[in-house]
Amino acid sequence: MRYRPSILGKLVEPLNRRRFQTIVDSHDGDAYDKSFHSWGHLMVLIYAQLSGADSLRSLEVGWNANCQHHYHLGSGQLRRSTLSDANWRRPVAVFAETFEMIANQLDRRIRREGAAMLRLIDSTPVPLGKVCGWAKSNGRIRGMKLHVVYDPDSDRPRVLDITHANVNDAEIGRTILIETGATYVFDKGYCHYGWWTAIAAAEAFFVTRPKSNMGLKVLTSRPIKVAQGDGFTVLEDAQVSLASKTNCKLPIPLRRLIVQRQDGDTITLLTNDLQRSAVEIAALYKGRWQIELLFRWIKQHLKIRKFLGTNDNAIRLQLFAAMIAYALLRIAARACRIAMPILRFCDLVARCIFERRNIAAIDKPPPVNPSKRRPTSTPNQMSFAYA
Repeated sequence: MRYRPSILGKLVEPLNRRRFQTIVDSHDGDAYDKSFHSWGHLMVLIYAQLSGADSLRSLEVGWNANCQHHYHLGSGQLRRSTLSDANWRRPVAVFAETFEMIANQLDRRIRREGAAMLRLIDSTPVPLGKVCGWAKSNGRIRGMKLHVVYDPDSDRPRVLDITHANVNDAEIGRTILIETGATYVFDKGYCHYGWWTAIAAAEAFFVTRPKSNMGLKVLTSRPIKVAQGDGFTVLEDAQVSLASKTNCKLPIPLRRLIVQRQDGDTITLLTNDLQRSAVEIAALYKGRWQIELLFRWIKQHLKIRKFLGTNDNAIRLQLFAAMIAYALLRIAARACRIAMPILRFCDLVARCIFERRNIAAIDKPPPVNPSKRRPTSTPNQMSFAYA
């Protein structure tokens, strides 16, 4: 019978072994672990994410109980102490660049002529609590922070960074490579005038919310041709400038929108885009909820609440492994044209992770083995003879 890979083996096929080894060699990732290589480490952590293993003991037992699949995955038996040591010493850059490699495969279409390159920027906290005494606090939570630049059109996190919880969002925003023609949508936590100026200088645009203490002076009012949008109404559209007592000025034109939501709340938007209509700009900011859905999905269906180690390196490795698992699930769902919701697909993968079946038919019973001989019957089997 023709060999069929397991669900896990099929999911990790987009990972190029040669390119991965190039990444490992560039960071000397296997310097201290001669028997437990980086590839096996990655396979184990991906399995932990997809299967739901939340402790070293359960991970060791579940992984070793399926040793017949290790050969085709390019890995071997696992020991808790070996995994713990690897989590402590292996360079995080190995998994970070691997995520970047696999995330590039998420682009599903070429950008249409005239369509906006939308980039959503936000961060989400990863609480660690008192178990990790080294973790820093931002006044609300003690732990780490996951920063993401998300492309909603291709469902791809284009930039992923992990910092301590007390790192300001604007500091990470200034390190992002600005793409010409792109529109960056972010909240008021990314308020930095120098960064806004750099976005405008790169011929890109931003849509954000100003801080409550930001003084703005109306220069001219702009006519509102269409005020009604999907779930909101534009109340005001005006070109503004900073009204500061000091010499703090932005050398770029600014536009302020006042938008009333359907539930009655009123929000203020700020942008350097003078061409789009007010309704289009308000709709861009409304689309920021897509990155919130990404964060909610990650926290609900990937194992980033319980960690396999308590040191900084182990937590970062597990977070990057979680995002690699996320990208592999999205690639498989798209390649196999999975019609079911991604949540149900993720549940089935967890339950059938080492079964040899077709991913496209993961919700159906496996076919009968065609090589197995079936009982044959004769035409006269049920006939009776009378004297």
